[in-house]
Order: sequence, then C-alpha cells, then structure tokens
Amino acid sequence: MKIRVINPNTSASMTAKIGEAARAVAAPGTVIDAVQPSFGAPSIEGHHDDVWAAAGVTEQVRAGERGGADAHVIACFGDPGLHAARELARGPVIGIAEAAFHCASLLATGFSVVTTLTRTCVIAEHLVLQYGFERRCRGIHGTDIAVLELDDPASDAYARILASARQALERDRSGAIVLGCAGMADLCARLQAELGVPVVDGVAAAVKLAEGLVAMRLGTSKRGDYAAPLRKDYVGLAAPWSPAG
Repeated sequence: MKIRVINPNTSASMTAKIGEAARAVAAPGTVIDAVQPSFGAPSIEGHHDDVWAAAGVTEQVRAGERGGADAHVIACFGDPGLHAARELARGPVIGIAEAAFHCASLLATGFSVVTTLTRTCVIAEHLVLQYGFERRCRGIHGTDIAVLELDDPASDAYARILASARQALERDRSGAIVLGCAGMADLCARLQAELGVPVVDGVAAAVKLAEGLVAMRLGTSKRGDYAAPLRKDYVGLAAPWSPAG
C-alpha cells in the first residue's frame, strides 16, 4: 500500500525526519511518500500558521489522490485541514494528534502531552475536547522550544523535553507521554527508555492506524459531511482549489 505522509510546513529537513520516522514503523511493502506543501510557513506555531497549513494539506491530498495514495497522514500535531482532507480523500486520513490520543488511551488510564511553545497548548486543548479525550488527557505542557529548534543541538531540546515529561508524569499522575510535535519523532525511543513509560509519537501511531484501516479495506465515509466538496468556482488565490464536485 502507499501512504502519503504530509508535513504541513515547508521545512524540507523536517519532512525528511518525518519520513524516516514513518518508514521505521511501516510494514514491509508499505510505501511512504513524505511530502510538504508548495507554499506556507516553515513551522506551525499558531492559529494563523494553521490556516495556511490546512490549505497546504488539501493541496497535497489532491495530489495524493491523483497519484493513487491509499491513505494520508497529516504530520502536524494541530491536525490542520483534517476534515477538509477527509472530504477530498477516498481512503483514510489520519491526523497525528488524534492517532496519538487513541493509542495513549489504550496504554494508560491517563496521559500527558509534552509539546513545543506554550502558546500552542491551547490548540492541543481544543483537539482534546474535539476528539473526546478530556477524561484521559491529564495535562498539556509547553517546553517553549520553537519547532525549528528541535533540529538545533545548541537548543538542548532533548534534555528540556525529558525534564518536562518527568514533571508531567509526576504532576498529572499520568501513565504515558504523548509527544506534541512531529519534529519530536526521532526522540521517542530514547525518551521511553529513560522515562520507563509508554511514549507515543503521533507519526508512528498514524502510520500504523492507516495501515490497519487500509488492510481492512476501510475508507473515509462519503455520506454526510465527508462527502466530496460541492462543485463551485473559487476566486483569486483560491481559484486553483475550486472543488470538482
């Protein structure tokens, strides 16, 4: 099967990292196509970034549908454009936040999220409520590490994330950690070994859920609100994204 993994920002190095994380867990025979939009922000750290990221996701889902993708993964913890992508796609579309919440809830009675900037915690809080995990998520913790600092050794990102996770486990009385950024995917195994609890990377979780749904021959429902977008002509900058109906 072919899974298109979309990094909604325009950082090529992060796209490469996300692709490596996805391929590390993919089953033999699963082709991972790691891509990013042709426009947008280099990192997604607020509501304004999120709007442009959502448009970029729809661009890449359209391309994936033309290229025969069996499923799509949105590799940003804000799950930008998730519902719009599901309107466009025949197969499953999995956001890494939703995937991580589901997996963590199967491994512990309560989990904590450790993410990047504190200002983005509210976005994760909204998703927790939207997805119905408010009884399982016991805390969301910002480390105030910018997304692009995750690749900078001088930022001491790993030590700061580890310290935040330890505090979260103690303060929240949680049994698992969810990493709140796709750019943290390469830290997952090391953190789990040091913390001694399940540490869930949403990229890996989303890829495995997508594989499972495709293997069961399940795709996105086209009844109701996930039906294909209504045909209409968009104008201006949006003209290339006019729905075909």
